[in-house]
Amino acid sequence: MTTPTIEWAALTPILIVLGTAVFGVLVEAFVPRRARRPVQATLSLAALAGALAAVVWRWTAVLDDGPKSAVKLAGERPAGVGTLQEDLPALAFQAFILVCSLLAFLVFADRTRTGEGSFAASAATEPGSLDEREATEAGYEQTEIFPLGLFAVGGMLAFTSAGDLLTLFIALEVLSLPLYVLCATARRRRALSQEAALKYFILGAFSSAFFLMGAALLYGFSGSLDYWSIASALLQSTGMDALLVAGSALVLAGLLFKVGAAPFHSWTPDAYQGAPTPVTGFMAAGTKIAAFGAMLRFAYSIGRGAETELRPVFWAIVILTMLVGTVGGIVQSDVKRMLAYSSIAHAGFVLIGVGAYSRDGIRSVAFYLLAYGLASVGAFAVVTLVRQKSADGSILGEATSLRAWRGLGKTNPFLAGAMALFLLSFAGIPLTGGFMGKFFVFKAGYSSGEAVLVFLAVLASAATAFFYFRLILLMFFRDPAPGTATVASEGLSAAAILAAAAGIVLTGVAPNAVWSFLDNAMAFIL
Repeated sequence: MTTPTIEWAALTPILIVLGTAVFGVLVEAFVPRRARRPVQATLSLAALAGALAAVVWRWTAVLDDGPKSAVKLAGERPAGVGTLQEDLPALAFQAFILVCSLLAFLVFADRTRTGEGSFAASAATEPGSLDEREATEAGYEQTEIFPLGLFAVGGMLAFTSAGDLLTLFIALEVLSLPLYVLCATARRRRALSQEAALKYFILGAFSSAFFLMGAALLYGFSGSLDYWSIASALLQSTGMDALLVAGSALVLAGLLFKVGAAPFHSWTPDAYQGAPTPVTGFMAAGTKIAAFGAMLRFAYSIGRGAETELRPVFWAIVILTMLVGTVGGIVQSDVKRMLAYSSIAHAGFVLIGVGAYSRDGIRSVAFYLLAYGLASVGAFAVVTLVRQKSADGSILGEATSLRAWRGLGKTNPFLAGAMALFLLSFAGIPLTGGFMGKFFVFKAGYSSGEAVLVFLAVLASAATAFFYFRLILLMFFRDPAPGTATVASEGLSAAAILAAAAGIVLTGVAPNAVWSFLDNAMAFIL
């Protein structure tokens, strides 16, 4: 049995996040209940900021010394090739994940001025039971959400840098399992939250089965699970090309589930609606960035060997994804479900960049994901602060019905203005990051011969603008809806909204800085 070579410095960002997550579990065991929330929130935010600083440090190290293998098995391998890669593409995606996660955790930690957060007092109690009522009245808080979130972030970081299929699967499960649990922790409408978590878990298990079967077929094709060996086998005539095509298709199916592409999208609307809103924003941003980062590495190192055979299927998936996301979003009357279908449509747009198989395609995908991630975290942060109000003036849960958002621009111009900015970015309106992301992706697709897909994407993008502008119209050109109020919070959500809005504007009006950064980072993927 061979001993792997480990570059511990290259693992620093992942170690900081996962190490803090483990420490957070100990906090749950030994820190008094009343002190857990500030301790966990401070630890989590510090860990994410520290990991981001470590990514910057490792970026300079890779620029100086070249890519490294963070974990390398024995045997002949080129420099920088191993179980976990440390190269500029991985570090760029890790930086984007950490930025979006840092903003999402600010929303995690926020509460109303009355001390009410988005998470159940005790997620293990039965909805509507006496135990649940007693936990709520006692003021308990589900602070386990912080280490669970950090475990998910750690999985995302490893997902983007995995250099073999076994490591990719482990990272997939590390990021997925905490999300299944987090989906079931909503403070209100808990039965819906638990139903959403169960659906997400069951469909996630199916996607994992597809992934494992694909990995097994690729092992049969090449005799190995690492990307370098499989790519080397592509250069030789093995007579087993059917295994390569089938294996690549099944692995990509598992990854397409994580990005919410049709026909693997059915979990998305239910999970987005039922999960606590801060978790929804976290999933929408972090999971998509991580999954597309892993998809790019797989597609550009192995998937190209089956590109010709899979291209008709790929085109069908892109068209179906854009169609489902556009039509589904138009008919929704719930804000969270509308944004869920919006995310499906955006997955179709990003897939055009993935299929471009060019340097511009790679960096256009990364730019798009950054803009989309910032807008998603910001939009769902706004949703957490728009609440229903009872006849006696009591503040209830989130007002997710579109009708409840009428007149928000008159009652709370800050939240309405921020939401309008995020919706305009989703729609691809100029001077927003979303516009530049779509421009870069569509340009890369057109240059690579996907003119038909780009034309359909432009039509779909114009159609999705309908449901974005419908909400803007309700907020600014209708009288305020009775039974709706905005809540005053501790300010963390407002900070996340401001930061996300600033990022959207900066990537829209001055995209060259990010584009140049990505030009260096995306020069190669394995």
